[in-house]
Amino acid sequence: MGLTEWAYSLSEAMLSEPLPRRWAHSLGVAKRARSLGPILGDDAEVLESAAVLHDIGYSPTIATTGFHPLDGARFLRGQEGVDQRIVRLVAHHSCALLEAEERGLRQELETEFQPERPDLVDALIYCDMTTTPDGTPTTPAERLDEIVKRYGPDTIVGRFIQRAAPEIHAAVGRVEARLAQASAGSQPM
Repeated sequence: MGLTEWAYSLSEAMLSEPLPRRWAHSLGVAKRARSLGPILGDDAEVLESAAVLHDIGYSPTIATTGFHPLDGARFLRGQEGVDQRIVRLVAHHSCALLEAEERGLRQELETEFQPERPDLVDALIYCDMTTTPDGTPTTPAERLDEIVKRYGPDTIVGRFIQRAAPEIHAAVGRVEARLAQASAGSQPM
């Protein structure tokens, strides 16, 4: 079984039944990741695998801290042969350090998991923040607004996502610029 097949199978087993909407979101994020193939090269498989697994920490079978990036990364770290880049991407997806700070878990996250390369971190932010909870495409502004409305502006998630908004928009902009550059480079003269 290849890396992406394994990732889809694991994510489906842990999310599809207990959290079908989270599973739909994860599938949409993975689909977005596949669309970034032209700018990812050899890292495309790693990003798609991380994308489908990024919310695995919500699974009731492994949720221990209530902070899904940390719970998911800890679980994946224990899986035999998993690429550590996937673990690091899950741990740090979508500005997780800011949410960890809100939860008093920043030191744990930083100590246990080093950040992944910035271009891959940006790519996963792009995929997550341009996908609705139901797995359909959206804009980053609409996604951020939806998160604040769903959780409330004064909750841990609401506060964190509002703090993270500038970096999320910047990451999406960097990925879109890379996509535009790749598209321009592939246009016939």
